[in-house]
Amino acid sequence: MRLVLAEDNTLLREGLVRLLTEAGFLVVASVEDAVALLAEVARHRPDVAVVDIRLPPTRTDEGLRAAREIRRRHPGTGVLVLSQYVRVSYTVELLDGGARGVGYLLKDRVSDLTEFAAAVRQVGGGGSAFDPIVVDQLVGRRDRDDDPLRGLSDRERAVLALMAEGRTNQAIAGRLDIAERTVEKHCTNIFAKLALPARPDDHRRVLAVLRYLNN
Repeated sequence: MRLVLAEDNTLLREGLVRLLTEAGFLVVASVEDAVALLAEVARHRPDVAVVDIRLPPTRTDEGLRAAREIRRRHPGTGVLVLSQYVRVSYTVELLDGGARGVGYLLKDRVSDLTEFAAAVRQVGGGGSAFDPIVVDQLVGRRDRDDDPLRGLSDRERAVLALMAEGRTNQAIAGRLDIAERTVEKHCTNIFAKLALPARPDDHRRVLAVLRYLNN
């Protein structure tokens, strides 16, 4: 899997390149700003762009804006953004184009190479990968009477939260210590309660995650 990395801190950038290389990825370019990021993505058409949200010159949201531009210009390239903190508005902006091939991790997760590599592969494969803390804050930001998730049981919410992290049914079953068939039943109930009928042109899993994250 081929990657382009954007991180303005030189030591961290070099460390990330080493970690990603050790995990079996090919880092075809590593840059320090959004302009160079967009140029290298256009040049290499990588599977994933790993992007720090804060990039020069202002170090505010240049990385986020570049990530959105990559999603618009190069839909075949997944985008995994890294941040030191959770900001709900950033996540909502990132999901504006859908949940396919997108992820948001806190930088603390990078130290766990297995988890970091799994997130990159998930995004590169067209899935989504969201830090559990990101998901928790997104879910907890509203508590309204018209909440479409209000009808879900606690276990169904737990399944949907793990689904939003990009977990497979097998992984969800392992995390919750239940049978995979039970997870499948919970998924069926979730789709029914969120009024997501099976259609050939729709991916109900992605639609459920979007409903969950945007609630």
